[in-house]
Amino acid sequence: MRAVGLIVEYNPLHNGHVYHCRESRRLSGADAVVCVMSGHFLQRGEPALANKWARTEMALRMGADLVLELPVAYACQPAEWFAYGAVSVLDATGCVDALCFGSESGDLRSLDAAAGVLASEPPSMREDLRTRLKSGVPYPAAYAGAAAEAIRRQAEDAGAEAPDLSQPNNSLGLHYLLALRRLRSRIEPLTIPRLKAGYLQREITDESIASATALRRLLGEGADLDALKPYVPASTLDVLRSEWRAGRAPMSWDRFAGALFHELYAADADELALRFDVREGIENRLKQALAGGGFDPHSPGAVDRLLDALKTKRYTRTALQRMLLRILLHHRKSDLPPERLAAGAPYIRVLGFTGRGRELLKRMRRTARVPVVVRAAASDDPWLAMDIRASAVYALAYPRRQPDAVRWDYTRPPLQLDR
Repeated sequence: MRAVGLIVEYNPLHNGHVYHCRESRRLSGADAVVCVMSGHFLQRGEPALANKWARTEMALRMGADLVLELPVAYACQPAEWFAYGAVSVLDATGCVDALCFGSESGDLRSLDAAAGVLASEPPSMREDLRTRLKSGVPYPAAYAGAAAEAIRRQAEDAGAEAPDLSQPNNSLGLHYLLALRRLRSRIEPLTIPRLKAGYLQREITDESIASATALRRLLGEGADLDALKPYVPASTLDVLRSEWRAGRAPMSWDRFAGALFHELYAADADELALRFDVREGIENRLKQALAGGGFDPHSPGAVDRLLDALKTKRYTRTALQRMLLRILLHHRKSDLPPERLAAGAPYIRVLGFTGRGRELLKRMRRTARVPVVVRAAASDDPWLAMDIRASAVYALAYPRRQPDAVRWDYTRPPLQLDR
């Protein structure tokens, strides 16, 4: 059985995702689709609109055969570690043959050439990086600038056009390809062009395709779920309606404001400095912003106002959201050292499967290089414990109180869908 892997968030799953899934299956010649999906908290440092079990159901009803959870250690990271973690999950299964991702360029050759430059880091790139650092440019910006220049030179020497890495899917695709190289994976990379709606496009400009960002914006402005009908499969709408009725959605930063501000006020600056993604003295700026007041956790938009107060050219909104999320979840620097992240995912957590997915799981029992976790109680991995705590924090913020939900990682088996 040939399997293709997809790296997804489905926040929510929409018609563009359906196209991606179908084209991935066709282009790869796969019999089965394996999704690695972020759990309750996402790459840009945001809570998911609906929980991971609801989004697993969306994926299976759309056409996926097996849904695996991307550990929260990787799920809320910049592109490099997000991509590395997700690819490491697919690679560790030992039975995924291809990885298909969307990109603005749709040009695998140029993206792979760029990945080759970053993998080798030629001397000219390292010298450029040193020059930028000496001029006072922060390391992330210095590295990005040196990398972009090295990629441009490589493309120019080859008589080709360099990919536009300012485009988010091109950038993520580059990091997927880089991860495949670093892991020495046998997985074949494939890409399809992203059509009609950009990843972060906030406006709806097509009659049937809209980004997840635009759909969440529509809901955030008070639109009824029926407003999503032209842009999502009927199965997605069914799942969302069920979650709305059950009082488990919609979820946003507003639902976590009380818990977050409790953490921010209760910890002193030195304590905050120990949390992952708190760096370069931002804890002091954070405390100064809080001292200025105006952040009523019970008022809608309190977290947004805090982000606005903290944002500078040095600290992007996305980076600040990730920092606040790590503070909320009590993730310390010591929990996520670079060498631990570089080791790859230490387990494969199963969220759901179809009949075909069950066959894949049987194969994975023989081929997987790390434990396959079907029951959370069967593993004592500290990163899995982080996932379970993240689930409990998420459940405590549901619009309607649901005490049993904090233990769902232990009590809910993987979702099984026969089709």
